[in-house]
Amino acid sequence: MAVDVTIPAAGRTAWARNLAAPIRGFLYAETGGAVVLAVAAVAALSWANIAPHSYESAWSTRLALTIGSHSLATDLRGWVNEGLMTLFFLVVGLEAKREMDLGELRERARLAVPVCCSLGGMAGAVLVYLLINGGGDGAAGWGAAISTDTALALGVLALLTRGRAIRMRVFLLTVVVIDDLAALLVIALGYTDHVSVMALSIAIGLFAVLIALRWAGSAWRGPAAVLVGVGIWLAMFESGVDAVIAGLAIGLITSAYPPARVDLERSTEIARAFREQPTPELAYSARASLVAAISPNERLQYLLHPWTSRVIVPLFALANAGIHLTGESLSAAARSPVTLGIVAAYLIGKPLGIMVAARLAELRIFGGARMTITRPALFGIATSAGIGFTVSLLVATLAFRGPLLDEAKIGVLATVVLAPGLAWLSLQLMKRLPAEVRARQLGSVAETIVDLDDDVDPDRDHIRGRVDAPVTLVEYGDYECPYCGHAAPTIQKLLDHLPDELRYVFRHLPLTDVHADAQAASEAAEAAGAQGRFWEMHDLLMENQDSLRSMDLYRDADAIGLDLDRFSEDLRRRRYAPRVAEDVQSADSSGVSGTPTFFINGRRHQGVYDIDTLTAAVKTAARAAGWEPPVKTGQTQA
Repeated sequence: MAVDVTIPAAGRTAWARNLAAPIRGFLYAETGGAVVLAVAAVAALSWANIAPHSYESAWSTRLALTIGSHSLATDLRGWVNEGLMTLFFLVVGLEAKREMDLGELRERARLAVPVCCSLGGMAGAVLVYLLINGGGDGAAGWGAAISTDTALALGVLALLTRGRAIRMRVFLLTVVVIDDLAALLVIALGYTDHVSVMALSIAIGLFAVLIALRWAGSAWRGPAAVLVGVGIWLAMFESGVDAVIAGLAIGLITSAYPPARVDLERSTEIARAFREQPTPELAYSARASLVAAISPNERLQYLLHPWTSRVIVPLFALANAGIHLTGESLSAAARSPVTLGIVAAYLIGKPLGIMVAARLAELRIFGGARMTITRPALFGIATSAGIGFTVSLLVATLAFRGPLLDEAKIGVLATVVLAPGLAWLSLQLMKRLPAEVRARQLGSVAETIVDLDDDVDPDRDHIRGRVDAPVTLVEYGDYECPYCGHAAPTIQKLLDHLPDELRYVFRHLPLTDVHADAQAASEAAEAAGAQGRFWEMHDLLMENQDSLRSMDLYRDADAIGLDLDRFSEDLRRRRYAPRVAEDVQSADSSGVSGTPTFFINGRRHQGVYDIDTLTAAVKTAARAAGWEPPVKTGQTQA
């Protein structure tokens, strides 16, 4: 295939394989942490009922940090709630920022529906709570009825959908992150009695310093940011405003970005220099260069998220979920407006508010935004969002004392049991919808954000399978990359299994700084393509990744019957280097950070690429494209 493009390789190609997709990593860490959280809640209840005095005594233990005449003091539960939970909200802020920089929310218009759903859900919950508690002793606890528990809600949805409804889970994640943002504002504005203006001013000043540090030298920026972050927390703690807000604010200014080619290549050079001269200086330089290539947002998430989801939040549950249950306390809770208000707020007010808000957001008068999920799926999300735990308990401890606090905790814990049942029922109803209704719903959702910068061109790209197939799988690959070699048989099985649904496109991304023969192999494949034998050469190169030297390429060319003189002349003159460079440029423009990287109908495929996962992804894309399987001979169409 002749091309006249002479675009040079751009300066942002990545070489490192993308081992984990951040959004999937976040979702699965949250759902895994939900199990640990549930165990911690059960342990807290058991401890509080077996040895109630021991439980309260342990968490009421006073701890103080004293420097000279100044002391920072609170009880053990307070250190968990205002200290360790700051890291939890830091991770929430980091994920929200990552989604705004790289994920679903980078197209700001898509924020409209989840923001409306989150605000509508909170408004509905507060309205229902105040209808039951307005004017009574429990009215002050309205803030305990607004925030969905991230880990438990995502865990329930993953369990009920068997982890396959990634779009539903991303939408739910967006809603609950906004919930958490709003909940912290509620804490700051509604549950702060005394504010030290001086301490708050210091916190704001240090926050400005933290923002300015992004332009500081990389050698000392990290340690300085940690010190400033700690200073912000201390100032917030002294100000009287809940210190966990510091974590969220820091997370929201921590940028996420794909690794730059220049940084990756510098890391490779330093690593090679260390291999030749293993000195301490080069060891530290290599480590620093590798770390600097990844955005601070993703570095912090990788470091903190396992601790927050599996240690800090369960520890919070252990410190706050313990209630001494007796027949009398349960009877009082069953009649308590506080308990009933929280349960009704989460099971009725929040789902209803989410559904109404989504409908309003779709009206032209409010912008006419389209949802990224179907309305039945939204109902499943709305019912899953009816689980209150972490922030609800946090607000309850600020709003209540004594019996009212216990009644609020019982109401919160009741949502953990009742909301999953309601979510299961809603998803069962969704599965039983007629096929034509489901197809009509899929046709009404917003189009998927396209990550692939350059559209597939049948006159230019190499296509395997039906040219007019409803689903296009694009791979950016490297003939020397072992992961690409492992993926090749899977792609072939996928094409054999879904011949009507799928077409496959291969684009070149030779990682020349780590694979010495990858560029030549790509040019050889293009030279074979000029003689109508691209896919034959492609298959041989993938099968023989350890044999990509010049003589090996000529052997492969001879094996598939190429004109060797023409093939040799093409390689010698490097006629197809511009064609390979064009693919590299399109990979850069699409934010590709390693090989293999797959795009399904223009949407980047995140996570594993085994046959089951890719089959499910292709079938989902085909349904979203409105494709219906052909009627087989002997069948009649309903």
